[in-house]
Amino acid sequence: MSNLSAKDPPSPVANARGQSLTERAYSVIRQQIITCELPPGLEVSEQELAGKLGMSKTPVREALARLGLEGLVESFPRRGYQISPVAVKDINELFAVRGALEGAAAELAADNMSDTAIAALSDFVEVTYTPGETLSVDAFIKANLDFHSAIAHGSGFVRLANLVVSHLEEATRLFYMGANIRDVNPETSDDHRRIVGFLKSRSRDEARRALIDHNENTRRGLLNTLIADRRSELSL
Repeated sequence: MSNLSAKDPPSPVANARGQSLTERAYSVIRQQIITCELPPGLEVSEQELAGKLGMSKTPVREALARLGLEGLVESFPRRGYQISPVAVKDINELFAVRGALEGAAAELAADNMSDTAIAALSDFVEVTYTPGETLSVDAFIKANLDFHSAIAHGSGFVRLANLVVSHLEEATRLFYMGANIRDVNPETSDDHRRIVGFLKSRSRDEARRALIDHNENTRRGLLNTLIADRRSELSL
């Protein structure tokens, strides 16, 4: 039913000193949900996941309960669990909030972000990926998250930056879905370069608008792709 695997499982001693079994199960399962190795709509069972992870069902059950509270897993009595499908409504709401938050952050960053920090954004812009290659997709997603996080922190407002980072984390599964289905290299790089240009020129209004436009381009492209792809398990 799934391809869950745990690479180099830690020894019981390592578990005692570091992560508990529940924490380990939670970390592995959550990461594979976020990266779509466990794709939306997939049905899984405690027994299956416990076998893959080499542990009893109890920590897996506790991990799945926690993931359920986060909205990543749904539980069905006498049937098991399902990786939560992605809903159009959730995508639209998430990107609406992101647009407002990140637009404000970009405007503030145009005033407060140091020249050195703005110049460093170009390193993230140049990261591209090859569709289907896991490591390059991972690196691309990380660079994208780092780019947006850096601008948020560059605003100089800690609470705003924390809100942006929280919403970026929630959107990470969507980023993986989009990158795995279509090549988003050109549009992402072009939008990011435009944002950096306005930050360098200290153009507050333009930086805000460029980031809002980028957010909307991502939302629209993602939705169009998921609607066209029958494997996406997209729901209303």
